[in-house]
Amino acid sequence: MDKSAPGPWSGWLHGLLGVIIFSGSLPATRLAVQDMDPLLLTFLRASIAGLLAIALLVGFRQKRPRLAQLVSLIIVSSGVVLGFPLLTALALQRITSAHSIVFIGLLPLMTALFGV
Repeated sequence: MDKSAPGPWSGWLHGLLGVIIFSGSLPATRLAVQDMDPLLLTFLRASIAGLLAIALLVGFRQKRPRLAQLVSLIIVSSGVVLGFPLLTALALQRITSAHSIVFIGLLPLMTALFGV
């Protein structure tokens, strides 16, 4: 058996790790916006994530995206890297993280209902 091949539980474990990490995002954002401006918080999050992404891409020697791919990357990153964190931080200035977690938890259900 090849030791580098992922096992049958690899995907589940990686998914669980992602859920655990994301579950701390809203409470941490709520704590951060009590002392920090949401725009600054969003800028810092995007900067740290961008630097980490660049380091990983260079470290794994990945090819740069083609020009045709950049348009899609800009559209997606405007929502995922800027829009969602900024709007979440603005909302968490006024509501508790518990309410925001319920709302975020309902997003997949609403997506499924509207997709049917």
